[in-house]
Amino acid sequence: MQNALVAQLPILQVIVPLIAAPFCALLGGGNRSWAWAFATSLITFAIAVSLFLSVLDGSIISYHLGGWAPPIGIEYRVDVLNAFVLMIVSGVGALTMLYARASVAHEIDPRHQGLFYTALVLCMTGLLGVTITGDAFNVFVFLEISSLSTYALVASGADRDRRALTASYNYLIMGTIGATFFVIGLGLLLMTTGTLNMADIAHRLVESGDSRTLRMAFAFIVVGIGLKLAMFPLHLWLPNAYTYAPSAVSAFVSATSTKVAVYMMLRFLFTVFGFSIPFEVDVMLYIVLPLALVGIIAGSVVAIFQYDLKRLLAYSSIAQIGYMLVGITFLSHDGLMASIIHLFNHAVAKATLFMVAGAYVMQAGTSSIRKLHGVGRDMPYTTAAFLVGGFSLIGVPLTVGFISKWYLVQAAIAEGWWPVAALIVGSSLLAFAYIWRFVEVAYMHPSPEGVVRKEAPLTMLVPMWIFAGLSLYFGINASLTSEAASRAASSLIAASSLIWQ
Repeated sequence: MQNALVAQLPILQVIVPLIAAPFCALLGGGNRSWAWAFATSLITFAIAVSLFLSVLDGSIISYHLGGWAPPIGIEYRVDVLNAFVLMIVSGVGALTMLYARASVAHEIDPRHQGLFYTALVLCMTGLLGVTITGDAFNVFVFLEISSLSTYALVASGADRDRRALTASYNYLIMGTIGATFFVIGLGLLLMTTGTLNMADIAHRLVESGDSRTLRMAFAFIVVGIGLKLAMFPLHLWLPNAYTYAPSAVSAFVSATSTKVAVYMMLRFLFTVFGFSIPFEVDVMLYIVLPLALVGIIAGSVVAIFQYDLKRLLAYSSIAQIGYMLVGITFLSHDGLMASIIHLFNHAVAKATLFMVAGAYVMQAGTSSIRKLHGVGRDMPYTTAAFLVGGFSLIGVPLTVGFISKWYLVQAAIAEGWWPVAALIVGSSLLAFAYIWRFVEVAYMHPSPEGVVRKEAPLTMLVPMWIFAGLSLYFGINASLTSEAASRAASSLIAASSLIWQ
């Protein structure tokens, strides 16, 4: 009985939140829909942890929907890489649901809360589906589920700020363009190989060899995924979406959506296309790498001049995405390991920071830095969590951000790319500049007279400090995340070598 249940875990990872989502709408606003969504997220996280422990030894779980074997049927395929990402998405989802109880009650009209939780659970479902499926067209389907629900979630911020509507519309337009590019690339792959199973596509590409159609498919897919992960300069949807979305949405999406898009990039680059065709290597080295480096600097510089805390964190995310892309472009085990470990490290740091910003929105009524003078004394526990997350972005030792940059710099030096290593180290100074701007305001300026700001409620403090605690724990003892990232990187390198040997 237990083995039978374990065998069904891949489909349960997606089907549990998919079936649970409509019930949030039926239960209406208030604590009923929240409790249902929170319970769903906990079950989903438990499934993800079980899958991760099952494949940590390097094994692979293949689940055939309806008993139809691939390439005819749809396959859910779990290895250490996507199990790691599944755990990130579901873990962030569970803690965000806990955080959302007070935050959503404050920011969302009670009449809309049931629908809000429906969209949030659907967004998590889509991201989990993108991560676990082994079928290329299923990736597109789940990508659209997550995207459409995210557009609605961002627009729900209009209850607090009407600019959320234009942010959502901009996101919708650019997201649709990205999805269109992606599905055109899939169509070209189907023309070339006659299949949609990703493992089968990889092997058939070996037989078909290089062609203009394959090159166009690669270009369309990279651009489409680039829009989804906000690669510079395809990032224009991100700042407003993160700024005007409800606080719980900003925390969840910033910690998961772009990470899943980076996973998609890794999956298609290494296990579908491989890297024996010079065109693919040239695209990564001469297009993606320069854009990623520019994104690191540009995102950090623009963040320095922001006067809204959520917008500052949004531009910071653009820089952090640049770090992940730089690691991928090394096309080495060390570079991939750095990118994969940064998926987790950035998720916990950025979730902490956006949760802090949401606490300020609730208790101080604003995320404007100019209006948060002295907030460090009024909300000491909340602001202390910001310090932990901020130190992670800077890369201070004993935080997860230091681990990410350490591995990334090591990978750059191993490739002999000293200027890239120097730029990565130098970018920490820019991160220090924009984090210090807020620290100065929070601790070194007096609170405005007559302003009363209470500490955030416990249901908001607990998840933000769990994330902050993870930032510190895995900054001191990174053995688990390093092992998972190393094994995932090895599997990607091995898959690429096997395809094109």
